[in-house]
Amino acid sequence: MDLVTLQGLLDNADFGLLFVTMLIYWVGAAFPTIPYLGALGTAGMAIANLVTATLLGARWIEAGYFPISNLYESLFFLVWGVTTMHLVAESMGRNRLVGTVTTPVAMGITAFAALRLPDSMQQSAPLVPALKSNWLMMHVSVMMLSYATLMVGSMLAIAFLIVTRGQAIELRGSSVGTGSYRIKDSSLSNSSLNQTPEPALAFQGQSDTLVLEAPKTEIGLSLQRLSLADTLDNLSYRIIGLGFPLLTIGIISGGVWANEAWGSYWSWDPKETWALITWLMFAAYLHTRITRGWQGRRPAYLAAAGFVVVWICYLGVNLLGKGLHSYGWFL
Repeated sequence: MDLVTLQGLLDNADFGLLFVTMLIYWVGAAFPTIPYLGALGTAGMAIANLVTATLLGARWIEAGYFPISNLYESLFFLVWGVTTMHLVAESMGRNRLVGTVTTPVAMGITAFAALRLPDSMQQSAPLVPALKSNWLMMHVSVMMLSYATLMVGSMLAIAFLIVTRGQAIELRGSSVGTGSYRIKDSSLSNSSLNQTPEPALAFQGQSDTLVLEAPKTEIGLSLQRLSLADTLDNLSYRIIGLGFPLLTIGIISGGVWANEAWGSYWSWDPKETWALITWLMFAAYLHTRITRGWQGRRPAYLAAAGFVVVWICYLGVNLLGKGLHSYGWFL
């Protein structure tokens, strides 16, 4: 079996696996009492991760260089990174809702790479001179893994915003989710509730301690959703905290490689500029969490905006303009 045939089988199998896994996670979220769906979803993501790695490995053997030099290869490396970080996040939080937001993104990337890119862009080709360096694996792989990690963390923040929609939630305690959530509903009057001046529902995130200061029906958010919000916020912060150092290492290694290839550490190339913007966006997120003590929805909005910024940095720059990184251009 030649590489083209094997590649076609593997990328289509990857798409099919991720599509079925997405349905499993969505059905599990809609009907949480159905047993084994969580285990099936995890198994599906693990198999998809293995299929993606096999595809990349086959291209590596056939081409003789690390398979991350064109858009097709980088998209599948991104899929591998997203599925890997999904498994990491799921092992941290043990919550099936993680898969409801990560599988659609991984499946969409796979569909775009396998079904939309022209055949000419899916073929292995000799490296351009600037890529014939040992820095290829170091810089590009770390950058792509940081993109995947930050995407997963941002998607979890978006899920947190969806779960807590319409509620002004603040986390009282540490930045890693060991404090308690407090929900405020400004539409409720103190006189109608006959409660304390600040009717609220508090939940101790890492213990079994619950303090009810107002009826659940008045608040509009169940204890189950409150616990889920706690898990999503904690996971989002921890995954972004993992992706940010990877992004930092990737940018530094890229500067060293640029100096070796072009004689300058920084050229304000569009890709470099947007990498810096991405770094500043997630630095602001971590700063607000750690230094300013922001919790709940406000930093989640920053992370959600970061999801868009990562996509602009990774793909949008290649669509909107050329530069020193133009080997990824496909228009």
